[in-house]
Order: sequence, then structure tokens, then C-alpha cells
Amino acid sequence: MASEFSSIEESLEKHLPPSELQNVVRILYGKPLSKLDISKEVQALSTEKDFEVQGYVINGDAEELRPAKIVRVGAIQNKIVLPTTSPLEDQRSAIHKRIGELVEAAGLCNVNILCLQEAWPMPFAFCTREKTPWCELAEDALTGPTTKLCQEWAKKYNMVVISPILERDEVHGDTLWNTAVVISNTGKVIGKSRKNHIPRVGDFNESTYYMEGNTGHKVFETAFGRIAINICYGRHHPQNWMMYGINGADIVFNPSATVGELSEPMWGIEARNAAIANSYFTVAINRVGTESFPNEFSSGDGKPAHKDFGHFYGKLWNFKLELTKIP
Repeated sequence: MASEFSSIEESLEKHLPPSELQNVVRILYGKPLSKLDISKEVQALSTEKDFEVQGYVINGDAEELRPAKIVRVGAIQNKIVLPTTSPLEDQRSAIHKRIGELVEAAGLCNVNILCLQEAWPMPFAFCTREKTPWCELAEDALTGPTTKLCQEWAKKYNMVVISPILERDEVHGDTLWNTAVVISNTGKVIGKSRKNHIPRVGDFNESTYYMEGNTGHKVFETAFGRIAINICYGRHHPQNWMMYGINGADIVFNPSATVGELSEPMWGIEARNAAIANSYFTVAINRVGTESFPNEFSSGDGKPAHKDFGHFYGKLWNFKLELTKIP
């Protein structure tokens, strides 16, 4: 639609003169950042496979006695590939293949730590409250096909991979969890972090599938720094962010799946505030697109039954501790 609103940034660029725009952006987002040079090989790959690549430099303060440490952080946000009416294995395989193309680009960019979006190998079906067929997409965190694939990527590209999945804990009665699996650059699973705040608002019917996680506020020591994962709804809770900082995180990732009506006004604020308050870097990732499901559902909120969750608006942001935003 020609009249569809795209983003604040695009609107500001369209309507403000350059000199005024510069000051508005400075006040809203902090210091301007320089762009990374994207190789011609990656540009060609993105054109061929139809995806966008952006890269920016966040400089830290120079020190006299310690050498500078360069860490290349990557984040991927995407829409599903096939309709939700397709066979489950086809849906997951199509997403695996698509994300593999983006991971290849990240590898060519020498990314050190790569984070994928919440529940990335599947549609975000938790709005439906249907057990069948969506629970079939739950996987073992150690031996599931998604973890095995991410281990191959991690080893091939020498990068840490954060893979948020719907976990099936077969050891404990097939309990389901919303889990981020952390894989080292050697291809070994370091551990997992489970979502510790579950939404019960609107179509976010996630407590139908899983409850609050039991892994606490884990921080993982990697070859490229100490990282933590604050999955989706946990971003609304300042103490949640604080605990990852107390436990020593350098970078906290926030893989999410959230829609415009509910959260868009808060999206650019919460991860930014966390970076400032806790003196670490934050990376906020949201999925993209609108996912429609075969059966209508409702959520006891008085609204008519419907088949989609709403629009996942994307907006991948990265913040450093003095309020610099990466677009």
C-alpha cells in the first residue's frame, strides 16, 4: 500500500530538512555511526537471494594499556517461507534453507556472534492455543535437527550461534520450553537459556504451551565475550536486564516476536534503557511479516475470531551503553 507507514526514520528523512534531521536523529538516537563496507560478494548474494544486509561500527573508548578488541555481532530477522497450511517438515526445511543463505552472508562478513529470532524454525503459532500440529515442531535442545544444523554453521564459519527454538525436554516428560540454545564457534553446545517471563495478554497465549523458564539469568563465556539472552517478553522487566549485568554479561540479546499494536511504541526504548542502566551492549531482534493460520482463534478479549496474530514489524536495533542506536 502506498500510504502504509514504514518507519519513523523514513518519515523523518522524508519530511525534515537535512540540518534539522541531523539534530533530531542525534537527540533520538545518539552519535552517528559509520557504515561497514559490505563486500561485493555479499552484496551479490543479497541481491540474488533477496535479502538486506547492513553493517555499522560502534567504537569503544581507546585504552592505553589494553589492546582494542573487535567483536562482529550479527542478527537475523526474517519471515516464514511457506504458508502455515504446508506440511510441517516442509515449513521447517524451507526456513532452515532460507536462514542458511543469510548465515552464509554473515560468515562472509566474518561475524563472530550471530543471534536468530525467537522460535525461528517455525511460525509463531502460540496465538492459536492449538496443540496439534504446532507442538510437533518442538525439538530437543541437544539433538534436534535445528541444533545439529546450527552446529554445522558455527563450526563452518567460526562463529557463536544463538538459536531460539521451541524446546521439548524429553528427559522430563516432554515438557515444552521457549529456549535459546548457545553453540560455540567450535560447534559444541555451550548451554541453553529459557524464557523467564511469559506474556498473558491479547493473542500472546504462550502459557498454553510453556511456563516460565527455570535456568535463571545465565551468562555464557565465549571466545568473543560474555553473552546472555533475554528472550522477548523479558525485556519489559528492568530487573531481568539487571540480573544479566550483575552476572557479568558484555552483550545481551533480545530475540523476539512482537506485533505493532501491542509493543511498537516500547520497542526502541527498552533495550536502549537496558544498555544505559547496565553498562553493556544490547541487540533487539524481531521477526518480520504477517502469519496467517488455518483456523480462526480468539483470546477472550471480546474481539472477533481471526486467523492472524498481527504484523511483526521487524526493526532490528543494537545499542551501546551511551545510547547509540544502530538502525
